[in-house]
Amino acid sequence: MAKQNVSEQFVDILARAGVKRMYGVVGDSLNPVVDAIRRNSAIDWIQVRHEETAAFAAGAEAQITGSLAACAGSCGPGNLHLINGLYDAHRSMAPVLALASHIPSSEIGLGYFQETHPELLFQECSHYNEMISNPEQMPRLLQTAIQHAIGRGGVSVVSMPGDIASRPAPEKSIEHALVTSRPTVRPGDDEIEKLCRMVDEAKRVTLFCGSGTAGAHAEVMEFAERVKAPVGHALRGKEWIQYDNPYDVGMSGLLGYGAAYEATNECDLLILLGTDFPYNAFLPSDVKIVQVDVRPERLGRRSKLDLAVWGDVRETLRCLTPRVKAKTDRKFLDRMLKKHADALEGVVKAYTRKVEKHIPIHPEYVASVLDDLADDDAVFTVDTGMCNVWAARYLSPNGKRRVIGSFSHGSMANALPQAIGAQFIDRNRQVVSMSGDGGFSMLMGDFLTLVQYNLPVKVVLFNNSSLGMVELEMLVAGLPSFGTTNKNPDFAAIARAAGAYGVRVEKPKQLESALKDAFKHKGPALVDVVTDPNALSIPPKISADMVTGFALSASKIVLDGGVGRMVQMARSNLRNVPRP
Repeated sequence: MAKQNVSEQFVDILARAGVKRMYGVVGDSLNPVVDAIRRNSAIDWIQVRHEETAAFAAGAEAQITGSLAACAGSCGPGNLHLINGLYDAHRSMAPVLALASHIPSSEIGLGYFQETHPELLFQECSHYNEMISNPEQMPRLLQTAIQHAIGRGGVSVVSMPGDIASRPAPEKSIEHALVTSRPTVRPGDDEIEKLCRMVDEAKRVTLFCGSGTAGAHAEVMEFAERVKAPVGHALRGKEWIQYDNPYDVGMSGLLGYGAAYEATNECDLLILLGTDFPYNAFLPSDVKIVQVDVRPERLGRRSKLDLAVWGDVRETLRCLTPRVKAKTDRKFLDRMLKKHADALEGVVKAYTRKVEKHIPIHPEYVASVLDDLADDDAVFTVDTGMCNVWAARYLSPNGKRRVIGSFSHGSMANALPQAIGAQFIDRNRQVVSMSGDGGFSMLMGDFLTLVQYNLPVKVVLFNNSSLGMVELEMLVAGLPSFGTTNKNPDFAAIARAAGAYGVRVEKPKQLESALKDAFKHKGPALVDVVTDPNALSIPPKISADMVTGFALSASKIVLDGGVGRMVQMARSNLRNVPRP
């Protein structure tokens, strides 16, 4: 049997860790690893057109599967392109292993062609970032990197010079059983007992949920029923907690709607469940706050806590719920449910009157029709900016759909690359990229990746020829919009020229049939929808606070633009409120 080189050993270990594919762009220092992948049937090399796409795609794959994903860049500029997507993956707690190929080991530190220092560059967007400078470090260094990415939830970066990659792997190297899944973390009995006492003593309890409630929907609902608590959520918690939720009071934050703000500020006890909600201006300063999170470094960094609970949300609630006394007083819950329904009713007509005739097309209408036509288990990837607004308001979670975006890092151009990673997992699952024209054009080259691999991603392009969210930011700051207008081509024509399905929609009556035809198409498709650039999510009133930035008043009222099916849910929940 031929002796393995370092590259072959590297690829074998990734395959043992469950990696199915590596995204990247080939290059000289990376060639030994790519060749090892070529000869290994367990891993596919996915050629993208930009390394930033590679990192975004790997991050999306890891978020959907919960398993390790991988990407790679060649030395210097090649691996530098990974950094933005790796920041997003790291902040999303997506387990990603990034290979930063390096210049020849003998030239490091001598100003060689394309020299950078990846062990410094990637330090802030990784849990582990080390260089293989000697074959004897393998396989222990790679195994350690994998366990950091999986165990801590985030990115590990391994740098490796091309000449090291080609050398023979060490004799009698130590390979151990790899950690490929994370454990659940149960809080200690003292913390559970303290939390139990606080819940029992409070008359009005509110739950505010983030992405850490994934897999804990049933436990959250059971606890909410036991203590009669309204349940609000952050944007990343929406897909996990809003559906089948008779206690739903909406979302807080910059895109907030409904009664979530009131519920979090008018309670006696606010329990933050699995959320690293960044906007502390929306959190109360005069109520007791408990935070439950599996990442201890996140406890208390947004608000002053009366109790910090280190633990998994599901396990914590499983321990807590049987111990707390059942509450019978629904007054606070029912009042918040009514406020929520009234808030939604008050603006739901803002963009529902004559939308079928409005030209340019209201983007809210596009999102609403998209929500109706998409599959029940569709994966939506959402560009940062106004697409975030339409997704937050109009996409209906049901426990099977997924919504992936750059919700923590806030990068442009994420939707198309993330759709690539999502579609490679399952070609038969519907994947829809909700792209803005600014984000799509930034990494438009990787639309060719869809064509090259015949990935059936459907790109729904919200084309308002502007950077809409930036215009809104300027407006609330009292500034005139400047530098936000895009002169766009016919994107559908570009899609057709690339060999994909492309259709341009300029009239509302064309929209539904265009989306249906695109969804029926077997390969990649782009629906270029010309939308109204003036349809900004501006509150009906702009207060002095808002002019200095989105402050509390932004969440006290529902932002203009409707809220899709959420008003139906609110009406349904309100029917359950006992009448006097």
